[in-house]
Amino acid sequence: MSDTAGDREDQFSTIVADGNWLYIKGEYKKAIESFSTALTLKPDERNCFVGRSKCYLNMGLYENALKDAEASLKEDTTFFEGLYQKAEALYYMGEFEFALVFYHRGQKLRPQIQEFRLGIQKAQEAIENCVGSPSVKLEIKGDLSFLQKDEEMTQPITAIEDLTKENKQQTQKTPKIEKRTKKLLGEFYNDGKYLESLLKDEDLVKGKTKGGESLQDVIQGSLTHLDACTEFSNQEKPINAQGKDHKTQQKCGKPGPSASSEQTNFLLKSLEEIDAELTSGNAEGSLKKAEEVMEMVQRWSEKEVPNKQEVLGSLHSCIGNALINLGDMDKALVHHQKDLELAKQCNHSEAMSRAMDNIGKVYAQTGHLTLAIGFWEKKIPLVRDPLEKTCLFHEIGWCYLKLDRYEEARDYGVRSLAAADETADDKWQMNANVLVAQSEMKLGNVESSVARFERALTQAKLQEDDSAMNSIQKALDEAKPQ
Repeated sequence: MSDTAGDREDQFSTIVADGNWLYIKGEYKKAIESFSTALTLKPDERNCFVGRSKCYLNMGLYENALKDAEASLKEDTTFFEGLYQKAEALYYMGEFEFALVFYHRGQKLRPQIQEFRLGIQKAQEAIENCVGSPSVKLEIKGDLSFLQKDEEMTQPITAIEDLTKENKQQTQKTPKIEKRTKKLLGEFYNDGKYLESLLKDEDLVKGKTKGGESLQDVIQGSLTHLDACTEFSNQEKPINAQGKDHKTQQKCGKPGPSASSEQTNFLLKSLEEIDAELTSGNAEGSLKKAEEVMEMVQRWSEKEVPNKQEVLGSLHSCIGNALINLGDMDKALVHHQKDLELAKQCNHSEAMSRAMDNIGKVYAQTGHLTLAIGFWEKKIPLVRDPLEKTCLFHEIGWCYLKLDRYEEARDYGVRSLAAADETADDKWQMNANVLVAQSEMKLGNVESSVARFERALTQAKLQEDDSAMNSIQKALDEAKPQ
């Protein structure tokens, strides 16, 4: 029985290791198959759910990504990788307020991991960008749009007006938020005051989120995190949406406020439908809808839609992604190239970065690694987020490794590791060390290779990732001199 159990464990570890490697290579469909097979052997393995969730996220299947993230949290709601995946899935589904809550929870558990801090920033910016002319839409039914500033609440609903009156009354104890100085919390000071006012609404706190969680627990958890913020007074000041350059942050190229309301509403609704179709796995429906919308937009004038070029670029990107899912890489490449052309015409750096990334992925998946490297290297100056950098450098390094250009592979592995160190991300530190170790081994630098594999093994142990530990241990044994 022990031999059988051992064989089963080895089989499981091998399958998961394959899934992780396929994910790194960008072969998400194959990686999903590996993780799914592994889950038939260990149905409750949380790292498999996280791995599969990441694949779904990269394929645009956000609801599936959310389901797997929640499954990884079933036995342990403090599993930080599951929390991050849940936050990411909610963010890309457009549930920015809920995503913000889970980014906060993750940062509270693992404050050293910068991904959560970056997630908080991007979710906050997304909320601010989507609001436009802000108004609070908070209902007793369970809606949780609570992270808007007091200054922005120009037309509060009756329930909020009542809470504002209650805040003016004297209380026996000094409110917690007064202990959180405005200097330390900056723009989040008003968020905290607002959250505390919400806790006074007995009907509201009895409500539930979409995931079935108590609103009282969610709000209290966010307040607890704000308390912890006072301990990090020297950290980087949060981005102020009113003070920062007002460049477009919208990945989907949504119409700006200068477009007519009729066109704006149509485009917003259409882009949501296109995303929903792709998310649900209906790539054909997403493609058809995107092509129909594009025909209409092409007939509109620049006066009707001032950011027409950006919208068209976004639609080309949507069409390209749908075609990738349908396996038509040649046509997908054409649309992503058109997206890049339009982005250059608009001098839209974020859209250029998006298009270059997609073009690189198409080339990598079709085996044109040199071309993929070319586009990804052009993307480097446009990337500022350390987490995005570590992923990008790793992709480029992996391509060089496959091309037997080991020195370049090692150099990009080192760059990936530096970016991973900046975000304090254990998993990407492990991935980068493995890439460097493989490159050093191919270059004949055995001692350096062994040292890198040992570091990667230590990081795998910190994550309690059994499959990664087994894979790295085997590679380490092979690298060591006999």
